[in-house]
Amino acid sequence: MVDNQSAADILNHMVLDRSPKLDRVFHALAHPARRAILRSLADREANLSELAAPLKMSFPAASKHVKVLERARLVHRRIVGRSHLCRVEGKALEEASQWLESYRRHWERNFLRLDALLDQMKAQERDTPQTPLKSEGDS
Repeated sequence: MVDNQSAADILNHMVLDRSPKLDRVFHALAHPARRAILRSLADREANLSELAAPLKMSFPAASKHVKVLERARLVHRRIVGRSHLCRVEGKALEEASQWLESYRRHWERNFLRLDALLDQMKAQERDTPQTPLKSEGDS
């Protein structure tokens, strides 16, 4: 039996599993340098040179990573003179978080059902009288 919430979750999974936007977000997050860039931008806006320095990469390499983050709409870049200033955009992260949250809820429900089953099995074990094992000498 499927309740309304489960049916809605299934529909949401069908929609989100075919989401090019979500694909771009997870592709962008798949690289450790891009995750490090996002971490660096969590508290403040930074230019490409500041983002590249701790990663020991060139400006062009950092720029390529930022372009991937921009395509995923995780980062917004604005150019002021010769500076490329970047900041985090939260909407795409929120959508990915919602997708992941639906799986957390799914597994949480599964674990609750497993806990209930284990409790039931323990109760049955306590309620069932134990018969002593016969040794070879007993007839």
